[in-house]
Parts: sequence; structure tokens; C-alpha cells
Amino acid sequence: MSLPIAPKPALRRFHQARWDEPIIFELSTPGERGVLVSPIEPGIRERVGDVLADLPDGLRRATPPALPEMGQMRVLKHYLRLSQENLGADLNVDIGQGTCTMKYAPKVNDQLIAVPQLQDLHPRQDPADVQGALAVVHGLQEALAEVSGMDAVSLNTQGGSAAIWANIAMIRAYHASRGEGEQRREVITTIFSHPSNAAAAKAAGYDVITLYPDADGYPDLAALRAALSERTAAIMVTNPEDTGIYNPQIAEWVAAAHEVGALASYDQANANGILGITRAREAGFDVCHFNLHKTFGAPHGCGGPGGGANAVTAALAPFLPGSRVVKEGDRFVIVEPGEQSIGHTGPSFGPIPTIARAYLWIRALGAEGLRAVAEIAVLNNNYLLEKVRRIPGASAPYATGRRRIEQVRYSWQELFEQTGVTSEEIGIRLADFGMHYWTSHHPYVVPQPFTLEPTESYSMAELDEYVAVLAEVAREAREATETVRTAPHNQSVHHTHHDELDDPSRWAITWRAYLRKYPEANRSASAQPA
Repeated sequence: MSLPIAPKPALRRFHQARWDEPIIFELSTPGERGVLVSPIEPGIRERVGDVLADLPDGLRRATPPALPEMGQMRVLKHYLRLSQENLGADLNVDIGQGTCTMKYAPKVNDQLIAVPQLQDLHPRQDPADVQGALAVVHGLQEALAEVSGMDAVSLNTQGGSAAIWANIAMIRAYHASRGEGEQRREVITTIFSHPSNAAAAKAAGYDVITLYPDADGYPDLAALRAALSERTAAIMVTNPEDTGIYNPQIAEWVAAAHEVGALASYDQANANGILGITRAREAGFDVCHFNLHKTFGAPHGCGGPGGGANAVTAALAPFLPGSRVVKEGDRFVIVEPGEQSIGHTGPSFGPIPTIARAYLWIRALGAEGLRAVAEIAVLNNNYLLEKVRRIPGASAPYATGRRRIEQVRYSWQELFEQTGVTSEEIGIRLADFGMHYWTSHHPYVVPQPFTLEPTESYSMAELDEYVAVLAEVAREAREATETVRTAPHNQSVHHTHHDELDDPSRWAITWRAYLRKYPEANRSASAQPA
């Protein structure tokens, strides 16, 4: 007779490791070594001579670099302890990083990119020696051209915001080539498109016009038509927007832009909900970009190593940034940017490991698999939407009763009005359960926002667990308010005070800057026992 198995509790116990770990410079002990480098043999020294003699004085260090001095065992313990103080997709239900597509990055791809032929590449290596790697770059270019419907792809940009910058730089170069650069000085975007679109356009010198949604949350076509003119250089929009709402009139938006001679730029940094279902080309866009470390299964890496991809129509192809790989016969060759190109946005291609992971992910899934990714992501998101809306105090503003695509921007406004507990405080308390969420881009158009994006990676059980934690923290906000407000309690860090974080005079970005700003820390570090 077998004993019944007790069901797993919906709210599992969690406590983060807390090591109070110093930074590695504070652990340094003078004279301690991790590796003993053999001295140069006299014969070699005589043969080679002084290898530093030809260096200009300005490139020589006046003193040796102040590197930490530690044995290997202490280094290993230090970084393993730090790794235990992290939350992440490989440890937790990390669906809360809305707009960033935190998904499963297949570990077999990590093994494949570790081979020396990819791991040890130099950007200036002779193309004849790296045909396999160039075949991977070329294959990804071709795959993304198919996914977007565009004619040409560059993998030069190093991440999403860099790719958006490349989009507006290409648009600027295109209008300049037609003699309309001075005339077209405005860019139109929407408040729920990713803010990097407005930021890149502003940095490029354009006046930015931001459109707000209609009463149902949809981008307003009438407002767009009123804003368009012969001064418009481009519309730069995300679709679905960062609310998860898909603009059903997107083709009309693009057509309206084209009517006044403007171009249309599609922010597809997160294309997780539309793969194989709709493409930038069918909506008439001139340029789009992807984030390889979001949609295409490469690790997000807390903002890096990112990989961007720009895809354009034939009319914009001459303006693409950076080197591209083309196939000539049975060989792959690197083609440098031409005269009309906006130049290099980064060295060579984006990170080869990220490019390889994205290519492997696409090849493993195939066309049917890519569409299945989108379908499951949308299914998961709408399942989560239905569950979250049942939590007292939570809501999903706009598009009432309608489905969303791959994410939703929710609101705790009702709970805030009842308890005074903010969305940020709820997010911090979630860390005590080993989970995480993200609030929203500023400005907070949706009050007390939280943005969830479950992707295709998470099971129904994990979604249920996440909702159970949200519901529990919402209950605590009503019945144990101080528990939420003073969180985190089970984490490696204490509650942070924004008065300090918001004061630049207290910031120290590097260890050296910290010692300059707080000399007493230098005395404390130097007083540590050997």
C-alpha cells in the first residue's frame, strides 16, 4: 500500500542566502596570489628585449594596477557567495520583468557556444579561418529577414537601445540623401511605446511628439493624422505596446506616415507574441529591430551582453550600420559599410555568443516552433490576466474585456487607495517569496503599475504559484501593512532608502570613487588582518 503524497504548498518557504559579502577589493591581502607566473627565461628575455620600450610614455602606467590579491579558493568562494544572493530566471518564477522577456535560455546552447571556434574568436581574424562562425552570422541575418519580411539585416548593434538609435540614424541619413534633412525635424511616438524610441530621436536632434491613447487604450489614428505633416521624419512605435495592447490599425498608421513622406520604424525588441503570426513588412514598415537577448532565447544578462538586429527594406539597405556577411559561391565574406551607411555602432558584429544562441534557438524551433512560441506566450499571458484581475485591489486598465498579446500593464491603484501600500513596496515584498516584478517605465501613466510578461517558458503550475504570491502580498497589505512596507525580510539586502539613492553626491560608481569619497573606508580596508 502506497502512502499518499502531500500536495506542494502554493506558497513555498524561501530565504535568500545572506553573506554580508565584502567586495573583492576589501578581501585583498598583499602578497597573496592565485596564480604564480613563471619568470621569463634569460635566453628569451635577451632574444625579445624590452617589449615595453616602444610604448609611448602616455600609455605606460606610472604604478602597477591596483588589482585585488587573493588565492584561488577565496576567489571561488567570493563569487559563489555572490551568486547565491541573486534572483533570476534559472532559480525563480521570474515572469515579472515586463517588456524584457525573461525566458528560458536553453543550456545546450551554452555548451555549444563554449567551443573554441566561437569562444576564442577575434573580431579581426581572417575570414578564411572562421567560415563556420560567419555561416552562423549569415544564417541569423537570413532568418531575421524572414521573420521580419525585410530585405536586409545588420547585426552590428549591441542591444535594443543601440538598435533604436541605428533606426533613427538611418532615417536621418535617408532624408538627408533626398535633400529633406532640414525640413523633417519631427518624430512621432506613443506614450506606451518603449521610451528608448523617444530618447533616441531626441538625442538625434529631433523634436518628439508623443501621442496618448484613446479611452480604450488604443493608439489614436485621428491624433496621428493631426500630428503628421511635411515636417515629420518618422513614426517610431512599439506594437503591441508596453501595455500588451496590439494596435489593430497599424497598417493605417504606416500608410498615413507614408502619405506625408515620413518613414515608419517598428520597435520589435519584444516580438515574443507575434512570431510567425504577423511581420513588419506586411504592415508596411520601412525599418524594424529585434533584441536577440529577449525574443530569441539568448540570456538577458541583466542588460548585457545584449544583441541588436536591424532589418530594413531595400530602400534603406544602403544606410545599414556595420559589417555584414554575404555568401559568394560557397564562401562567406565580410562586407564593410558603404558610403551611405551610418557607420559602425559598435565593433564588428554584436556579441558572437549571443548571435550564436539566437541562431541555434531559431534553428531548433523552426517555422512551426516559432509560431508555437507566440501562441503559448499569448495563452500564458491571457491566463495570467484572468487570474490577476480576480485579486482584490488589482486591475488591468484599458481594453476592458479584451485580450492582450504577450504582457499586461496592471495597476494596484485600488489597493493603494485602501492601504497606502505602493506597487514598488509590493514588488520588494515579492522578493521574500523568491519572486520579482517590475513596475513600469516612467511616467506612470497607469497609476501604481506592475507589468507582467509570462512568455512561453512557464508552466500553468508556476503561473498559479506566482498569482498565489501576489494574492498573499495583497492580503498582507490590508492585514499586515508594516510587513510589506518594511520588506524585504528574507533577502540578502535590507530595505533601501530612496533619499540616499536619489542624491548623486552620495553615489560612488567604482571602488576607487568610493575610497575618494569616503576615505574612512580606505582606512578600514587597510586595517584588515592579513
